[in-house]
Amino acid sequence: MSLPDSPVLVYADAANPWFSWQFLQENQDAVLSALREHASLTAEAVALAALVAIPLAVLGYWFRPLTAPILALTGVLYTIPSLALFALLAPFLPGRVTVLVGLVTYALLVITRNAVAGLTQVPEPVRDAARGMGYGRLAQLWRIELPLALPGILTGLRLATVSTVALVTVGVLNGHGALGEFLTAGFRAGYRAEITTATIIIFSLGLVLDLVLAGVGRLLTPWARRRAA
Repeated sequence: MSLPDSPVLVYADAANPWFSWQFLQENQDAVLSALREHASLTAEAVALAALVAIPLAVLGYWFRPLTAPILALTGVLYTIPSLALFALLAPFLPGRVTVLVGLVTYALLVITRNAVAGLTQVPEPVRDAARGMGYGRLAQLWRIELPLALPGILTGLRLATVSTVALVTVGVLNGHGALGEFLTAGFRAGYRAEITTATIIIFSLGLVLDLVLAGVGRLLTPWARRRAA
């Protein structure tokens, strides 16, 4: 999604308010398009990161000497400045792919660390009981350990989702900043309503996605609610 060449969209008047309903109404198609792209990039990035991070966590859980190197690697990737990473990837990948790779890179640490924590917190007596019932390593993982580790995994997914919602805005460097396009255009034009509108929508999107994942977590882990009660 890209906005018109001019950094100024359609402004309500010559004033510079902090918020303008007229600006939002006159640009609602562009806002909705940016919101859809923002949500899509966030969902795709977190899903791809989970597909990489959870197997890495399982690998570290099964082979404990690998845990520290795995967490160290994801930690080092996390420390790379986002502007630098997106700029370095841009010459080698298409714009949207560049943004996705960058977002996945930053989500890996949070999901991996929380998945490892969730798996290691499975009580040893439970694992012993599963082995005593004849469960192999893979069956034990799928039927016992991953379900019990779900609260930790979901915590990682929630944290990764909220941080990714904010980080998508950096994709403006590659032409796929979604709502970040409005932030950049607002700063260039010095138009406060555009900046405020984008900020409120980004915050609201992060809040809604976090609440959705929290609700999914409650549905998938009823035993955790009973234990907390």
